[in-house]
Amino acid sequence: MVAIATPMHEGGAIDYETLAKFVEFHIENDTDAIVPAGTTGESATLDHAEHCEVIRFVVQQVKGRIPVIAGTGANSTREAIDLTQCAKDAGADACLLVSPYYNKPTQEGLVLHHQAIAKAVVIPQILYNVPGRTACDLLPETAIRLSQVENIIGIKEATGDIGRCEKILAESEDGFLLISGDDATAMEFLLAGGHGVITVVGNVAPKLFHELCMAGIKGDRTNAQQFNSKLERLSVDLFIESNPIPVKWCLSEMGLFPKGERLPMTRLSSAHHETLRQALRIAGCI
Repeated sequence: MVAIATPMHEGGAIDYETLAKFVEFHIENDTDAIVPAGTTGESATLDHAEHCEVIRFVVQQVKGRIPVIAGTGANSTREAIDLTQCAKDAGADACLLVSPYYNKPTQEGLVLHHQAIAKAVVIPQILYNVPGRTACDLLPETAIRLSQVENIIGIKEATGDIGRCEKILAESEDGFLLISGDDATAMEFLLAGGHGVITVVGNVAPKLFHELCMAGIKGDRTNAQQFNSKLERLSVDLFIESNPIPVKWCLSEMGLFPKGERLPMTRLSSAHHETLRQALRIAGCI
């Protein structure tokens, strides 16, 4: 599952023509689900109308060929409910809800936040824990509690801590999905029993990442390691500056995106260009 970047013109306006082509690129290259308007999609700098329109546009472009999991998290519970309702109205298959960022709620606050969204909008919902970006850690015990909510179907766990994922897997409700949000540890996560990955690297190497996931889910360490060896550099170097700065530069280098982002995101420093070119070559992207 790929958390897709949002193509933008140099002035920062969303490039919907390129977005349509990018959706087709992923469908043609074995991406299993598309996640628009997440962190990689610069959701924090999309206004409410743009956020909803990106989701609607992607759903319409996909036309039911693969699932669309819309990023609808916010640090305001009311706003998260509004965005989640927008995604449901647009026809998204599920929603991905990042933990409220900046305001640092308690664990009880996180439970009440997600319970309120789940009650307000009846659509499958995936928790998203990425404390490095949110300054708020949704603990395993909290995820286990929330797994009891009927339409909360899983968690994207981006800490890279395999042990905590194993705890959630062992103690959560049957059928609760464990999804990696950390590309560097994704292979071990899958081999430990994880159910999938929502990836940044998959933006530039979707077919190879799909093959890694299939091998990992099957428990095929030998093939998983072969695929992962081609992706290891990208899994590190795509975070050499804040996501999505490096991945958008790579997509431009591959001829898939124009050169555009929205402040406070900037263009990748020239000091990192050759590092990323080498990572793209190893993965067979250029």
